[in-house]
Amino acid sequence: MNIGVLGGTFDPIHIGHLIVAEEARTRLGFQEVLFVPAGEPWLKQNNSITAASHRVEMVRRAISGNPHFRLCALEVERPGPSYTVDTMMLLTEELGREAQLYFILGRDNLAQLPSWKEPEKLVRFCRLVVAPRLGAKDLKDLESSIPGLPGRVLQLDMPVIGISSSEIRRRVSQGLSTRYLVPAGVEEYMAEHRMYVTSPGRTAV
Repeated sequence: MNIGVLGGTFDPIHIGHLIVAEEARTRLGFQEVLFVPAGEPWLKQNNSITAASHRVEMVRRAISGNPHFRLCALEVERPGPSYTVDTMMLLTEELGREAQLYFILGRDNLAQLPSWKEPEKLVRFCRLVVAPRLGAKDLKDLESSIPGLPGRVLQLDMPVIGISSSEIRRRVSQGLSTRYLVPAGVEEYMAEHRMYVTSPGRTAV
């Protein structure tokens, strides 16, 4: 059983996340894709991040129309910083060894992999599915930091999706439309709770 895992701050979740997840699912034959909102992302500890309850609810609304997508609140339900390797280990225990996990990430995030917690262990627990991103750097030097990495990476052949959560926050703060950038349910939720009205300047997801 092949299962995709898409983690992120999702502040907010947007159409780009959904497109990448669906491309990975259909091209690689995943039974489902788990969306895992970060609890306390350690790489963003110095940034202001929306409360987990809001981010979880936006994910829930965004994926509700796809029976192959499932919310996994594992990271927000446990205390302390969120590390991908710990999440993948827990998912392996929960789903069983018969489940083959594939962690979906952008090519820009792959370039940061050597700075993640125990990247060598991470690629033993799962394969990495990499989506193209604008401005991503050359990754030729990664193998020297993480031996065996190329054999654990699958590149998604798909168009670059130039949407970021920081851009959506900026647009909301300026009173601009986010229609067609986020699912309708997410747009309604942001308006209902007056989210991002005065806080555009945070790190992109």
